[in-house]
Amino acid sequence: MRITVNRNADTPIYLQIKNQLRDMIFSGVLPVDFLLPPERSLARELGVNRSTVIKAYQELKADGLADSHVGKGTVVLPQTARVPAAPDRYINPLPWYQLFTESIMASHDTIISDIMARTGRDVISFAGGIPAPSLYPVAVLEEIQAELFRTAGQELFLHSPVEGCYPLRESIGQLLRQRQIVAAAKDIVVLSGSQQGLDFAARIFIRPGDTVIVEEPTFFGAIQIFRSAGARVIGVPIDKDGLRTDVLEALLVRHKPKFIYTLPTFQNPSGISLSLQRRYELLDLAYQHQLPILEDDPYGELYYDTTPVPSLKALDRHGYVIYLSTFSKALFLGLRVGWVTAPPQVLTKFAHLKQMTDLHVNTPAQLLLDAFIRRGHYERHVARLRQEYAGRRNAMLKALDKYKVPGIGWNKPAGGYYIWCRLPDNIVRHKLVANAAKRGVVFLPGEAFYPDGTQGDTHIRLNYTFTEPEQIDNGIKYLLQAVKETACANYEEECQHTLKPLV
Repeated sequence: MRITVNRNADTPIYLQIKNQLRDMIFSGVLPVDFLLPPERSLARELGVNRSTVIKAYQELKADGLADSHVGKGTVVLPQTARVPAAPDRYINPLPWYQLFTESIMASHDTIISDIMARTGRDVISFAGGIPAPSLYPVAVLEEIQAELFRTAGQELFLHSPVEGCYPLRESIGQLLRQRQIVAAAKDIVVLSGSQQGLDFAARIFIRPGDTVIVEEPTFFGAIQIFRSAGARVIGVPIDKDGLRTDVLEALLVRHKPKFIYTLPTFQNPSGISLSLQRRYELLDLAYQHQLPILEDDPYGELYYDTTPVPSLKALDRHGYVIYLSTFSKALFLGLRVGWVTAPPQVLTKFAHLKQMTDLHVNTPAQLLLDAFIRRGHYERHVARLRQEYAGRRNAMLKALDKYKVPGIGWNKPAGGYYIWCRLPDNIVRHKLVANAAKRGVVFLPGEAFYPDGTQGDTHIRLNYTFTEPEQIDNGIKYLLQAVKETACANYEEECQHTLKPLV
């Protein structure tokens, strides 16, 4: 029996002995009932303390590989042999659903994957929050990438710091200053999209049974994430000025939530922005109740009429706001680069989770983005988006008015991606979805945006950025034809007299 001890190795000597004995047992070199050498004699042979050999034998016993008998010593135990299944033997299917955790079992909503699947050429999609592919700055990015291959070389494929490439964090800090947010590179952690930030926030703050306050309606992805973490999600209604702080105040006393989640600027799905007065009221309530605010700001740069009021992070003077944003809405979803800026104690936790989850955002995307920003392309691109998306918004508003059906209404967003559309009272949602799909149009039903899932059946969310301008008119015409058909199916006689044909 040959055992080698390496005193310069990092592995403790007792584990070296145990591992070599284990390998000999598994390979059959040491057969069943083989008597291992007494501790003293093996220790003397290897030039180690007896206690080292005793510890190695104890490890073998703990693994079920050996056992000690008084008067006999330590012997090798039999190992259960693997019996190969006969070719015709029936194997029971693995009961996967019995193995899943309760939180993942409860999270069965496939709305995001459904949206991604409904963006084919034969479909006019108003469903997804997707930027216009025809506006992607592909030529500029291709030029930058070619240059990076020449100049950066191997650096493109090296790892980056967990917090993100320092130059990109500096560039993000410059962008944030234009949003009136003061954040140095050290105050920023780069993420794989802002949705990863929502997941990290849930994992940092939420224990099963905790309460989280959200706007009502709000981003369905946030509802899914918070619920998967075991939170009870409570909604606060919004009006034309955003989240109603008068209702919020009572809920804070009653529920004592872990944090407030809000999209205060061009909110998803309503497109509404929180007024400046309400922003100060929200911050005051957070300070009074010592409650963090998770501010999600993917659309803040996409304003079409007037510059929006400052973000909550810009107004916060006491470090209560955790600010998330992303490049996905201004550039393209496939990039998957976002960021968080927050107090240092929070950023440390974000960086720790980043390290455990995927180590860091991919390096080529970070270097590409940094060069894109530093050369002024990002600001020029966003300026172009404001003009183009304003035109698409106006085209959708015009089409809604042109093909208007009695009982339907909508808002005019000052920025962002969405029009929040109210349906006639007599609409059955699942019938409307089917009737619209027959005409090749998809949209997002309103109940997806409510925490309890029982509200919002009178609303739908329409995205105007993804569809080309020449398709918007037809898409809205077909959608409102579907609304008319669905309404008439329920009230056929009344509709015959009150609704005129669409042209």
